[in-house]
Amino acid sequence: MPEGRAKKPSYLRPVVLFILLLVVIIAARIFHLERRVNELRTWIQSLGAWGPFVYIVIYAAAVVLAVPGSIITIAAGVLFGSVLGVAVVSVGSTIGAALAFLVSRHIARESIARRFEKNPRFQSLDRLTEDHGAIIVAITRLVPLFPFNLLNYGFGLTRVPFWTYVFWSWLCMLPGTVLYVVGADAVSSAIAQKKIPWTLVIVLAVVLALITVLVRRARKKLKERERSDVRL
Repeated sequence: MPEGRAKKPSYLRPVVLFILLLVVIIAARIFHLERRVNELRTWIQSLGAWGPFVYIVIYAAAVVLAVPGSIITIAAGVLFGSVLGVAVVSVGSTIGAALAFLVSRHIARESIARRFEKNPRFQSLDRLTEDHGAIIVAITRLVPLFPFNLLNYGFGLTRVPFWTYVFWSWLCMLPGTVLYVVGADAVSSAIAQKKIPWTLVIVLAVVLALITVLVRRARKKLKERERSDVRL
């Protein structure tokens, strides 16, 4: 893998986040989206204690159907705030990833395997998971080698145990979830209150720094595992 291409993904998540947040701010100004958001928030609140559970079901279904989750994640920050938003997205994305894994492993294995059989990067990933299942799941959740929804189905074809996959997916998706949800909450709070929510901005900066460090370490570990795999 060329060095230049290897480094590029480390900046992808923050760049995508800030672009999406910028779009949200501009759209809110032009189309008065705060009114629509308030209507959606009112509907969620009308469900009472079931509101977060309904959102979790919607999120999990979107993951299984391979619907891009960025917008749904951002919406959770706007609707629920940082703490509950992180909780519903974390649970929903983990359930969805687990269901996609089970579909790939037990229901649609052959058709999904045909999609991956000629992908050399996936073949390498498959070999690495045999001996380093937990660390490979953790690394690939931090370093976007494959699109999130594609990776969920891909892991179902590997040798990694189900609960190892679920735990490390949940843990290593969490920093990105916090980044998107807190970022969305910060922007929506700034729009509603017409002032910068500095506490959320500080949390956002800390999480962004943490993700940067984790991604660099994950990439280093992945290269070490790939070199070890080649020697074997």
